[in-house]
Amino acid sequence: MNVEELLISKKIHYIPKGGDFEIRCLNPEHEDVNPSLRIDRITGIFNCFSCKYKGNIFTAYGERVNQLQLKRDLLIKKIKAKVAESIGLSFPSDAYSYTGNWRGIKPETYAKFEAFQSLQSDFRERICFPIRDVSGRIAAFNGRHTSGGLPKYKISPHGAKIPLFPKVHPVKGSIILVEGIYDMLNLHDKGLTNAVCTHGTMNINEDKLSMLKIQSIELVYIFFDGDDPGQEAAKTVKNMCEALGLMAENVCWKGKDPGELSAVQVNKIKEQLYE
Repeated sequence: MNVEELLISKKIHYIPKGGDFEIRCLNPEHEDVNPSLRIDRITGIFNCFSCKYKGNIFTAYGERVNQLQLKRDLLIKKIKAKVAESIGLSFPSDAYSYTGNWRGIKPETYAKFEAFQSLQSDFRERICFPIRDVSGRIAAFNGRHTSGGLPKYKISPHGAKIPLFPKVHPVKGSIILVEGIYDMLNLHDKGLTNAVCTHGTMNINEDKLSMLKIQSIELVYIFFDGDDPGQEAAKTVKNMCEALGLMAENVCWKGKDPGELSAVQVNKIKEQLYE
């Protein structure tokens, strides 16, 4: 019996989430209104991201693990991961191009970044983008929920190593580093085509920044969100850049995110930086 078969036999509703299944928490002391417990599809190890309840689904229901099947499934998982590392991920089989203008982004900008939609669980109700590395290989997908669902942004597969995106195209030896993919899209859409996103401030580190030096970048304009957390993160990244010998300057539009700026506002920034 595998994890999915066990859930079905116990009549537990589950939602596939990448390499996991998501269910309502099994902790009897936790009234889990929104499913928050994730179970590894192969090992059965679970963890509730809300109350931190941990365990193994097989042990919880007194079921014995088929060790032979477990070893086989783990081997298959490792093989798939190695294949993905070497040749990259593939678009979901039912993917179709997104042709709208959600959040005021022009359809041609969406097309430039290969935006797509899919009915598969990792992508449903999201506008998704293939995140390619410098070689053009798809390292991950980033999907933005369009109807208020959580998480707002979802990286697939879970735990994927994501590069700065897109591939660097510097202007006068500089790039504009922003937090989110929609910050980047909005700037590209309105003419600042050297914008690169980190996919969140927690996904930036010195290893990724050091790659910029190899790509002939001399100056990094850090354009994070205008709120206090965004500006604190900007200071941290500025220090990282300077430790690596990269010049860095903070760009702040108080109270605004780069993804919210109008064409007029983006043009003002463009003039200040490059004209």
